[in-house]
Amino acid sequence: MSGSVRCQDGFVDELVRRTIDELVAAAERHDATRSDRLEKWRVLEPAAGRLLWFLAQTVGALTIVEVGTSRGASTLWLADAARNTGGRVLSVDLDAAAQAEARRIVAAAGLADQVSFRTVDGRAALADVADGSVDLLFLDAERTEYPEWWPHPVRVLRSGGVLVVDNAVSHADEVAPLQALISADPHLVSTTIGVGKGELVALRR
Repeated sequence: MSGSVRCQDGFVDELVRRTIDELVAAAERHDATRSDRLEKWRVLEPAAGRLLWFLAQTVGALTIVEVGTSRGASTLWLADAARNTGGRVLSVDLDAAAQAEARRIVAAAGLADQVSFRTVDGRAALADVADGSVDLLFLDAERTEYPEWWPHPVRVLRSGGVLVVDNAVSHADEVAPLQALISADPHLVSTTIGVGKGELVALRR
């Protein structure tokens, strides 16, 4: 298939996949020189990215929101999926410098038309989103803040929409308060998938 490479879950645009590979390699080199967690790029692992890419297309996502742009690895996976579904991605982060770099990387991968960026707090961004308007919401920000954002993460999802939370295994204790809220919500059914650093996936019924 011209212009694409075979991925574990299907076809990903060749330029996008090459961009992801280069970004992941650069992040590994950078993070190896930093001991402070906040100074690391902490880009999404490829296995978790493939899961996001697959889920977005499975639900036919037209409106995708991610909180936690970082350098744009997850943005690339989501934007490639959005191009296939005819959707768009809103990517939110408080780090203006990192987000500017992500914007450059996304544009270089040919995905600028699929992504809008906002430099704003995650809770404030979700508070501005209409009820039931999001097909897929991805949270990859400061995990201890998530309970303060409730009920926005479920309120914004449409019926059949999906919430994905990163670091559900690597930082299970920090994700646990949000997981408890999800488990107690009768509108949601959830599971944890052991790819990357662990993805908590919840479906709004």
